Parts: sequence; structure tokens; C-alpha cells
Amino acid sequence: MLKNYLKITWRNLIRNKAHTFINIAGLSVGLACSLLILLWVQNELSTDAYHKNGNRLYWVIERQYYDNKIMGQYATPGVLADELKKQIPEIEASANVLYGDEYTFQVGDKILKMEGTDAGDDYFKMLSIPLLQGNAKTALNSPVSLAISRKMAIAFFGSAQQAIGKTIRYENKKNFTVTAVFENDPKTSSHKGDFVMNWYNYLEENSWAKDWGNNGPSTVIMLRADANAAQVDKKITHFLDNLNKDQKKGTFTEELGLQLFSDSYLHGNFVNGKPEGGRIEYVHMFTIVAIFILLIACINFMNLTTARSVKRAREIGVRKVVGAVRSVLIKQFIGESLLITSLAVVVSLVLLILLLPVFNQITQKQIDLPFNQPLFWIKLLGLTLVTGLISGSYPALFLSSFNPVKVLKGAITLDSGTTLFRKGLVIFQFSLSVILITATIIVSRQMAYVQSKNLGYDRENLIYVPMNGELIPKYSTFKDEALHMPGIQSISRISSVPTNMQSTTGGVNWEGKDPNLNVEFTQISVGYDFVKTLKMKMLAGRDFSKDFPTDSVGYIINEAALKRIKYADPIGKPLTFWNKKGTIVGLLKDFHFNSLHNEIQPLVIRFREQESYGNIMVKTQPGKTKQALASLEKLCRQINPAFPFAYNFSDQEYQKLYQSEQIVTKLSNAFAFLAIFISCLGLLGLAMFTAEQRIKEIGIRKVLGASVSSLFTLLSSEFLILVVIALFIALPVSWYVMQHWLQGFAYRTPMQWWMFGLSGCIIILIAMATVSFQAVKAALVNPIKSLRSE
Repeated sequence: MLKNYLKITWRNLIRNKAHTFINIAGLSVGLACSLLILLWVQNELSTDAYHKNGNRLYWVIERQYYDNKIMGQYATPGVLADELKKQIPEIEASANVLYGDEYTFQVGDKILKMEGTDAGDDYFKMLSIPLLQGNAKTALNSPVSLAISRKMAIAFFGSAQQAIGKTIRYENKKNFTVTAVFENDPKTSSHKGDFVMNWYNYLEENSWAKDWGNNGPSTVIMLRADANAAQVDKKITHFLDNLNKDQKKGTFTEELGLQLFSDSYLHGNFVNGKPEGGRIEYVHMFTIVAIFILLIACINFMNLTTARSVKRAREIGVRKVVGAVRSVLIKQFIGESLLITSLAVVVSLVLLILLLPVFNQITQKQIDLPFNQPLFWIKLLGLTLVTGLISGSYPALFLSSFNPVKVLKGAITLDSGTTLFRKGLVIFQFSLSVILITATIIVSRQMAYVQSKNLGYDRENLIYVPMNGELIPKYSTFKDEALHMPGIQSISRISSVPTNMQSTTGGVNWEGKDPNLNVEFTQISVGYDFVKTLKMKMLAGRDFSKDFPTDSVGYIINEAALKRIKYADPIGKPLTFWNKKGTIVGLLKDFHFNSLHNEIQPLVIRFREQESYGNIMVKTQPGKTKQALASLEKLCRQINPAFPFAYNFSDQEYQKLYQSEQIVTKLSNAFAFLAIFISCLGLLGLAMFTAEQRIKEIGIRKVLGASVSSLFTLLSSEFLILVVIALFIALPVSWYVMQHWLQGFAYRTPMQWWMFGLSGCIIILIAMATVSFQAVKAALVNPIKSLRSE
């Protein structure tokens, strides 16, 4: 019996090649899209979740209460980890951690710049990082200990074995001993790096991190196996009360809390001081998109299958007459659906192999196809069965319900419920497509807004050169010589690049300040020509100048700072910064020094022509950036030969602020197009179904003189109504969804009527173009053939 069903199914597929191709194409594209998204979602959910003691690993988060605000952050005091371990018995291990530091290392004549981590000596005891050489307990236990990755070991020493115990020069000022070699970071790690340097060195070079009033590094702890995380969270809430002397009752307080280590990647945003939202929102969004696209493909299959109901009606009637019961017919049609779905899965896997490299490039991932994992094939089998059953359920029930007497008499009629259900499926398809199109338009507009937004400074032709080695003491020499080189327009220095100013302080005072008020200010230090180099606008006062020796205690503030300080005329007025009394010399027009997700905060700029850290800002002449870079590289090799020449473009640094949104934009464009493509196949199926049902009516109308245009209007108007209904349903939903998404930006493009109008026009034009093909084809059929058809 089964063999007979398979033969019949295969013959039907071969006999109707065009129909089979469209069915498999729609399902395979939908399955390929869904599989891509699900692989990405799985990768996101598995990030940082590979640690053996993951259920005992926690970040210590800090909540700050000030100025009627609650701010949450991962930044903590640099001495917190050791103190927590001493005083909280439930904590088995702890480490202060700082990811993303870049340092220059040298072995012999080889000099390389590497990115890595500064961490306490419990780091390898807590995290599941395989050590190829060395011991987790002793890897970071001395001030000269350095653990390096396999990649770094091969780069400097040839192998992991040869690296252990060797000396490596750090920043051309200190020698370290390689005490451990660890395996390269797994693809599911959110923290990449090629070295881990002991925390003693960081504290030695950054004495401010020893102060309980300063924050910067993060803190990781591992609880004992029998510890209760909720109780520990409650226990450390007021841990800083007696340690941070800067806390003022009623004006500024700090609390500590815990967040599961693996949760921070997906739940990295803070709302009212607590982790809430982040990348998990995109995971949820694209999971829904994957389900919707698969549903669209399944609906497509239903419409295309039932569109052929007239051609298969007589076959069903004969089968019923010779004794076939409905359950047998249902099994046959479900079997056909599963066979087509299986073929579609094979095609989708081929598409997956072809598309994955492009998908990885867009999402900046390294996702591999898990063909060697049995669980993947089990999931794929489950997806095949679910898709096949969903796709084939309605056609099976619909086709098996035909009355054999009516079918054999040629009187096939559809009840109103069946017709409404089919039309509802099309409305649902196009509603989802409209939502995707509208979302794509608004996301693209927001990204265009971000790119074109006037930040308050000129980021064109702006280069950042990190200050290291001899560039620090010889900055003035570098500046003087560089200004006489081709292609260079202006030079200054800054402690934090304009796209990422994160250093904040409450240590700002002024005349008339309410003693109960505690305002947090962002702070940076800059050199001469700061305003000139960035082409900023001064509203009052001036930039720092060599003509004014008192600028060593002079400050520039922005408009947001002035609103909090409330001086009527700020120039020349007193301002105390970190107990250093001075005066305000300039008022700067507000500029964006962080992502547009955040509002512009109060900013205090202090003068430091000589600083031991930060970046040199170089403004190049338009069209001469290449020439300027050659000049800078030559000069750096002369002044700073022990360090490789490194630089970053301001535009590239700005783009990094919106990597997630840019990925979402690209994926939204692709999935919106594919959803429309699949939906149009479904609409084509309904058009085919309608044309087959009304073939004699069309023939009679043509005999009575109906024109091709009138028949086209007759056949297409029904589908136009369905699309319009879909628009009325989808546009309010689109508005609500995108309004919520845009709330994540403090500065955003307004949602305007034309965005929704454009979405509606696009979907109507695409739908009508799809329907037109079948409508014109039906209208041009010879009426004699139409009236003869059975």
C-alpha cells in the first residue's frame, strides 16, 4: 500500500512539474531562511554558556543613585574582587577583569600589537579556558606573569611548548614571563583576546583603580557549590557603604548586585539600575521572523495545493467510489506533503551551504553547519515533520472532503467558510510582509539619520593615533614636526575618542551648588587646538591657548553642563574639579560623544597637553589622507621605533557604535524581500485556484463581448481587496512595533505617514504584478476551450 502511495505521489509531482517546482521553491527558501536564523539564534544563546561552572559564575553589577536617577553598570572599583572574597564566605573565587586592552609586545626583532585581558589570579580557576601549557592556579600569581593564546605563542615562539617560561617585552618598558598558554578563544565567547595579564600590573600602572571611589574594571565571582545566589546578592547590596567615602547619604549611594555571567551578553542594557534588554530583543525578534517566514511558506504550500483541487477532484471521486475512506486519503495527501517537504529540506540544505558564508559576513559570526552533530539532524527531522504536517493538513482535509457524486458530475462548489479561510491565509501572509517592509523602511531611515546626524564636530578626515612609547614624552615634538608634513591640517590630543567618552565623576563643584545635589559629569582631558581640530562651535569664551598660562586650571563645559550649573554667564566663573579650583574659560555647543541611543550628558573638559594615555587626533586635508598617513608613519618610525604605527579612522569608530543595528538593517532587507517573494507565490496560487474555478464563467463573458481589460479587472479586484485588508491590519501593528524599537534611541528619525504609505504602495504593486500574470493569462484563453473544459 505504501509503495502504491509513493508511486501515485511521484507521478503527480512529475506530471505537474511547474506546480511542483513552485511548491518546492517556496518551501525550500522558507526553510533555508528559518534555518539560517535558528543557527544564529542558537549561536547567540550559546555565547558565554560553555563554562563548566557557569551556574556559579556571576558578574558583580553596581547601581548608583544620584540626581534622582538610578544608573546600572558593570564598572566597579579595581580592588573589589579581593575584598569580596575576603569578607563573603560564599565566594570561592573572584577576579577583577578588564577586556579589550591593546598592548605592544616584542620578542627579538618581532613587534606585534595584541588585544587581550587584564585579570586577577583566580581568572583561570573560574572560567573554562583550556590551558595547553601551565597551571590554572599559578598562571597569574606574580607581577610578571603573562598567559598567552596558542595564536600568540605561535606568532612569537613557534609553538605553545616553546613559549612557556620565555621572556616577552611589554610596551618596551617591562619584561614578562610566559607562565601559561591557553587555547584560542572559542567561537561562542564574547570576549576575544590573545593574552591575559596579571592584575598587579594593571593596578601598578593605574593607581586610581585602587580608590574605592573610582570605577572602571569589572568584577567576576564564582560562588561555592552550596551557596544561594539570591542570599549573596542581598548580602553584598550595601557592601560599599563603609568603603567608598564619596557616598553621601541622600545624595549619592552605591549598591552591588549579581548577574549570571552568561546572561550579560544578551542582557547587557540597564533600566533603572537592573539588567534588562539588550541583544536578547533581536534574538526574540528574529526568532519570530523565522517562524513567520516558515508559516508564510506553509501557507504558500496550502494555497498552491488547493489551487489544483479541480484537476484532482475526479481522481478523489473515483477513489472514494471504489472504497477509499477519508482517513486513507488524508494519509495519502499528508504523505505527499511530507515527500515535497523532504525534497524542499534537501534543497534548503544546499541553499544553506551556499548562503552561510555571506550570512556570517553580514552578522560578523563564525557559524559552522553542525552536520556532525546528531542533535542537528534530530531537530531537522522534527522541523521537516512539523512543516510537512502544517503544510499538508489543510489540503488533506479539504481535498478528502469532496463528495464523490458531485465530483463525478462536475459540480464542485466551495462553502463560504472554506473560501474565507483561504483568503484569510493570504491576508495573514501579506500582513506579515507589510510589517517586514515597514520595519525595513524605518530601520533604514534611522540608520541614515544616524549617518547624517550632525554630531557637533567634524568626523571627516579625522584620524586617531594611540599614544604609547616615546609618543607620550615626545608628543610636542611629534606635533610640531607633523604640522609641517604634507596632508596634515591640524593636531590635538584627547584622553578618550569623541565616540566613546565613558569616564564620569561626581567631583564637580561650583558657587551656589545645592549641598544635597550630586550631578554626574562626563570628563575628558585635551590638549591645545582641540576645538580647532574637531571644528566645534564655541558659544562663549575660547579654546585652551598658550597665551593663557592659567589654563592649567581652566575648564570648558558644554550646554548640558551649564543647565545643571545654572550660571547666567559662565565665562570666568569658578569651578572646582576633583578639589582643584579653577575657572570656566569656554562654553561649547553640545556635541554627541556617545551613541545616539543616549542623551548628551554634562561634560567638563580639562586641559592636559601632556598626558600618559589617550589618542593623538590628526585632521588631514581633504583628499590627502593617504599622503598624510604616509607622513605620520614615517614620523612615528623615527620618534617611536619600538612600536608599530597604528591608527583608526573616526568614521570607523563611529560605525562600531551601531554594529547591531547595521546587522539588523541588512537582515531585515533580505528577509523582507524573501517574505514578499514567498507571499507572492501564495497569491499566485490563489489566482490559479480562482481562475480554474471561474474558467467557464470567463468563457461565457468573452462570448458575450467582455474585453480583456474588464476580465482583468474582474479577476484582480478580489485580490486587491485582500491586500488592502492586510494593509489595514499590518500598518497599526508596524507602527506599534517600530515605535517601541525607536524608543531605544534618544535621538531618532520621526515616523512619518509616507513611510507607511510607501510600504503600502510597494506591496500593492508587487501583489498586482503577481496577479496580473495569471489574470491576463486567463482572460486571453480561447472561450471555446474554456467552455469545453471539464
